Amino acid sequence: MRELKILAIVIFFTLVTYWGVEPYAHSQMHKHVESDNFEYKDLKEVEKGDVAKGKDLVMSNCTACHAIKVANMPAPMDPVTSGSSYGVNPPDLSNMGAILDPKYLAAFIADPATASNVAHKFTPESGRSHPMPGYNWMPKEDIAAMVAYLQSIAPKEITPKEVYVSACGRCHAARYDGKVLGQKWTQIGQKPRFKYEKDSLAFDIKLLEYEDSLKKYMGKLPPDLSIIIRARDEHFLKTFIENPQTQLPGTAMPRVGLSEEGFEKVMQHLEDIGDPSKPTRDSLGVYFLIYMVIFTIFAVLWKKSVWRKLH
Repeated sequence: MRELKILAIVIFFTLVTYWGVEPYAHSQMHKHVESDNFEYKDLKEVEKGDVAKGKDLVMSNCTACHAIKVANMPAPMDPVTSGSSYGVNPPDLSNMGAILDPKYLAAFIADPATASNVAHKFTPESGRSHPMPGYNWMPKEDIAAMVAYLQSIAPKEITPKEVYVSACGRCHAARYDGKVLGQKWTQIGQKPRFKYEKDSLAFDIKLLEYEDSLKKYMGKLPPDLSIIIRARDEHFLKTFIENPQTQLPGTAMPRVGLSEEGFEKVMQHLEDIGDPSKPTRDSLGVYFLIYMVIFTIFAVLWKKSVWRKLH
């Protein structure tokens, strides 16, 4: 009986600390931000566009900077040269029609700085302009046609890593994203396993050049995301990716415009690289609980047998 009273007291104060003090402290240190579930209510709906017309417009306006590998259009420059020219390597457009919200995609084509919520970086006083020109001079139906074309060429099935690479991988490294030691994800691509050290060093030099361009463009080097899934909870990551300004006003990180499905795939990839043992732990959970029940039964029986003569 005495042990049960002590256990009850410990449980009581543990619950008070966890459910009382910790949530209160967290609410004072971090403001709560409600998610819009990637609905982008500040943006206008996009009408159905003409795919054939959109193809002509995309090919004549976008391929000078962007690759479209699914349409056999290679990148006009390598990542390092693109980085030195624009500050960041323009993305391949192959997947954009599938992973980005169509309202955001249309708004970004029209005015990239405003759509991505980084207009504060590109003011007349700063003397800087967004590396991608705005196409708000185009009729709305032309922009809708470009969106329709990008949606039509996007693959039906896209892996979580492919979504991560398209949405995050040009700015964020992931040093644990590689089953073989040294094959980390970098902002210029997956680092190969080189046979000769000189080739590995040559790759690292190119990476440093790209990172220098990225620092100038962003203000500082964006963080490695290998273990971000352990440092931040899902709600924070969801609201931050949805609109970085809500969690960190004035940040240089743009709103990337992911759809909810795109966000879920990014989260899945972050879990794969940041917590690769999670599936194994989940599968062992049931067996651990069974073990604890059996252990508890034997512990109680042992305690009774030892203390029987003393009571």
